[in-house]
Amino acid sequence: MSEDAPAKTVTAEKKLPKDLAAEKGMVNVQIDGHWIQVPRGTRMIEAAKMAEKEVPHYCYHPKLSSPGNCRMCLVQMGMPPRPAPGAAPEYGEDGYQEIGWMPRPVIACANTVGENMGIRTTGDLVEKTREGVMEFLLINHPLDCPICDQAGECKLQEFSVEHGRGQSRFKETKIKKPKNVDIGKNIRLDDERCIMCSRCIRFMDEVAEESVLGFSQRGTHTSVTVHPDHRLDNNYSLNTADICPVGALTSNDFRFQMRVWFLKETKSIDVNCGTGANTVIWTRGNEIFRVTPRQNDDVNSAWMPDSHRLAFHSLQTDDRLTRPLLKKGDKHVETTWLEATAKAAEGLGMRQPNEVAIIASGRMTNEELYLAKKIAEAIGTELITIVPRKGESDGKLVSADRNPNTTGATLIFGTDEPCAKLDAIREGVIAGKIKALVVLQENLLEEAGFKIKDLSKLDHLVSSHTHANATAAKSHVVLPGTGFAEKRATYVNVTGRLQRSNQAVIAPGEARDDWESLAALLSKLDKEYQPPASMDGVLNALVTEVEAFNGQTFGSIGDLGVQITETGVTIPLLEQEKARVKSGIIVG
Repeated sequence: MSEDAPAKTVTAEKKLPKDLAAEKGMVNVQIDGHWIQVPRGTRMIEAAKMAEKEVPHYCYHPKLSSPGNCRMCLVQMGMPPRPAPGAAPEYGEDGYQEIGWMPRPVIACANTVGENMGIRTTGDLVEKTREGVMEFLLINHPLDCPICDQAGECKLQEFSVEHGRGQSRFKETKIKKPKNVDIGKNIRLDDERCIMCSRCIRFMDEVAEESVLGFSQRGTHTSVTVHPDHRLDNNYSLNTADICPVGALTSNDFRFQMRVWFLKETKSIDVNCGTGANTVIWTRGNEIFRVTPRQNDDVNSAWMPDSHRLAFHSLQTDDRLTRPLLKKGDKHVETTWLEATAKAAEGLGMRQPNEVAIIASGRMTNEELYLAKKIAEAIGTELITIVPRKGESDGKLVSADRNPNTTGATLIFGTDEPCAKLDAIREGVIAGKIKALVVLQENLLEEAGFKIKDLSKLDHLVSSHTHANATAAKSHVVLPGTGFAEKRATYVNVTGRLQRSNQAVIAPGEARDDWESLAALLSKLDKEYQPPASMDGVLNALVTEVEAFNGQTFGSIGDLGVQITETGVTIPLLEQEKARVKSGIIVG
């Protein structure tokens, strides 16, 4: 209804919009002239988002508390005039009361909506106040965009164009603040760029739960700093750079490496523990420049640990295996994939089934684990296992299970203990009962309890890995594998959620996607097996044989994954976040 339209009465028998909304726990809100229903208690900024109206903001973040200190999200609010004593509210023909608009703006980030409320995200009042806020934010800002790492992702840049004056009236000398400050092993601080939004402070207080950041000084001299005798060395510190709306906090690892507009973004998942945090892999050419968290409220919220996001560097080292190798005498020589696969199958086929074992990995994808199981069936051995990889949970996102796909191995192998046969296999190798061993994506000398002398007892050792290692050095056949960012595949995390990773870069040299090398080996061992033309073919075969995967495709999994089993495991950070949402501290 127009704000100038005269109010008209409505019959008592007819239900009003407020009554219909209340039945659903909703309220009616007019946003820029259009009425929508939103849940009661919704913050204005979120209601505007539901109406597809942008409200610019700096300090507000749905995963953090709302201090309302940047004032960039000012909007005009209106409510129905209070009726005279003894008078009943009057409703128009559309069932709404006439809105009386307040002469001053309010912040949208900390105020919640009410029935029959009006919100204006545009208009002379709103635009003038935003212009004023932007002018104050830019008074002491260094305006060093050409050399700032945040260029291309800077909200100050964007909003200054959309809501700023276009020129500065400030003629005085700018306040100088500390620059290029080393405040932590992964983070660099430039206080001159800081707009005091306090996102970093609130993140460290509320999510990382290590209060090491705060404001010092007053007025225009206010600056962010670490508390005395402290450093920002928390394993979640790089999340502060992610949420910094300007270039005040930057990553030491990514600093001055590449402009973001040159980078390609690939949605994927983290494979450094069982949580499976959702990520974006940023690449140019065939090189990874950074990995950042991607929001998934069922897995990692909007965060990820520094140790996991920086692990991509291991893919870009000089010790990568790039070609198939055969051992001749005491040395390895390069060979073709055809010969390597044939030699691997020949050595396995020469032994009795009970003399052959397969040690797979909880780091392998579902498709690779499925093919490993099919190879065991083709050989006729029941000796197949994965290597357990346990640590301590950090109480947030780092799972105690350091394997990204133990749950997948449990489902595919059809056992609650996919690691159970590791000890028996190791003892069989030591006793000389196991003559041939296939090792997939594991270095047995690291976490499987093997020693060099144990591997020397084997007549035939086939290994697949991304990097040169002690197990590969003792292997008769070495197959170069691909890393997490070099293949498209699926995993099941500790909570039972099926997720997909995507290929961001191409593996070096002649390294082949592991499903291809496993399918080729299987076709040598089982003459009736026809290798599929793509990864989709492997997944299609998997879903028909393993009940939990029934009906799934790469398309059905989607970017956020799908729950396929219940494990009873929860992710601590998500439980903490749910409690904060329930208490109304954050939107979530």
